[in-house]
Amino acid sequence: MVVVNVTEGALEGEVLDNVIGGKYYSFKGIPYAAPPIGDLRFKPPQPLKPWSGVRSALKHGPNCHQYDNLMKMVIPGSEDCLYLNVYTKDIKPSKPLPVMIFIHGGAFVSGSGDSDWYAPDFLVDKDVVLVTINYRLEILGFLCLDLEEAPGNAGMKDQVAAMRWVKKNIHNFGGDPENITIFGESAGGASVSFHLVSPMSKGLFKRAIVQSGNSNAGWTTAPFYKEKARNLARLLGKDDTDDDRELLEFFKSQPIDNLINKIPNIAFFEKEKPWISLHWLIVSETQFGNNERFFTGKCTDILSNGIHEGVEVIIGHTADEALMYFSTKRPLEEIINAANNYLESFVSDEFAWNVSIPKQLEIGEKVKKYYFGNEKITRENLGPLVRIVSMVIFMYPAVQMVKAIAAKKSKVYFYQFNCHTERNIFEKLLKIEHILPGKKSVLHADDLFYLFNTDLNEPIDKSKPSYKCIDTVSKLWTNFAKYGNPTPDDSLGDKWVPFTLEKQDYLEINEKLLSRSFPDKEEIEFWESLYRQDLPQYCAIK
Repeated sequence: MVVVNVTEGALEGEVLDNVIGGKYYSFKGIPYAAPPIGDLRFKPPQPLKPWSGVRSALKHGPNCHQYDNLMKMVIPGSEDCLYLNVYTKDIKPSKPLPVMIFIHGGAFVSGSGDSDWYAPDFLVDKDVVLVTINYRLEILGFLCLDLEEAPGNAGMKDQVAAMRWVKKNIHNFGGDPENITIFGESAGGASVSFHLVSPMSKGLFKRAIVQSGNSNAGWTTAPFYKEKARNLARLLGKDDTDDDRELLEFFKSQPIDNLINKIPNIAFFEKEKPWISLHWLIVSETQFGNNERFFTGKCTDILSNGIHEGVEVIIGHTADEALMYFSTKRPLEEIINAANNYLESFVSDEFAWNVSIPKQLEIGEKVKKYYFGNEKITRENLGPLVRIVSMVIFMYPAVQMVKAIAAKKSKVYFYQFNCHTERNIFEKLLKIEHILPGKKSVLHADDLFYLFNTDLNEPIDKSKPSYKCIDTVSKLWTNFAKYGNPTPDDSLGDKWVPFTLEKQDYLEINEKLLSRSFPDKEEIEFWESLYRQDLPQYCAIK
């Protein structure tokens, strides 16, 4: 056992075996803010009180109580969920180690930073201190009623509170508080890109890695958030009310199980498409007194205003992002039928919210024509449909964000992740190999299995190509955290050069790294032409 002192008291951690050799120090379940329970439900995180004696840090803290969209089930947890984990190979290094803070994904409704999914072995082996965090999710983390007690973005402020705790305490674990990289995937990636512009996050990190999720994507922000709250209240038996404070008191009085268990029914209650289940997300906050606001404005502001000065960034996506979602939506035949019969199937949320129905149909027809020509959509030609969803949700926003950052002369690297080995488990786990038969698909979140060990993967075999991918990806990420350059020497083969508007280089990450000119230029230009005509705010270059 090992004891470390932090601002609030002493912590007892342990030494664990690394699956790829050696050992590391582990400190789990460290509280970073007061439990957001009772009257603190929905409020921004509050300061943590010190404890006496030595607190055990051998087990993870509770997950946030949540409904898992992938598993279609409630995952029991607790409102008392503001905990983080710290891992390091060397607690007293001769020189402070770079720090990496990981923000988990899960569409802002599910997930945790626990080592079941995010074990630190691969990254701490490369001499960094790794921190993983929990934050409030769904209604607990993102309910907004435009009241001082429920201003919205509580989950994002939890992340800020965790980052502030790390800044203040990480030197006690051998970490360098002046060299912090934040990184995240999916909703975690979108979180990172919001931190790139939030005034609350400024100065808390030096570098950022945005994986498969960007703040300028339409799915990250919440329209109709009060209407969603009222619909949930009706499902819970509350009479209709326009009084936001009355609604707040009602939600505060409800047992957490009531709130979470009813959330999957909101979509049906609203007669929405049944696979849409994101109800409370990031909002533009109202000012209340001296309260800190995490975010104000529009999700596309990053494209015109830029990011915090001096922050270096990596942005990218996997090769077949949206394939995962073909397991979580309607039956495949229904999707095919809708695509053949309803042009609206090809229209992104951004257009659906902002342009007229006739215009949406015109856009849908252009998209269908571009990808399918005059072909009927069948099980045999689903590739373009997967591509459209991937483009709208992940790829197009990533490209625009990269261009916007490059336009402001900030250093940004762009990548596509294309490693495919036995560690890519989602295609088989979700039983969707039949959708793109014969293709070695790389799904949303497949990249995580090369950064973190998980309970789902097979034991490590250093003789397999998968281990070479693990070693390569973990070196790229940790090199960036150390030096601001993922390939500071020739040890990984090809050099990864920053993206510029002139050269537009990117890196394909596979067993072998491959530098390429800008991917799919013609396809991106097609989408840019659609957005530029009706929604130019979604284009980096107007």
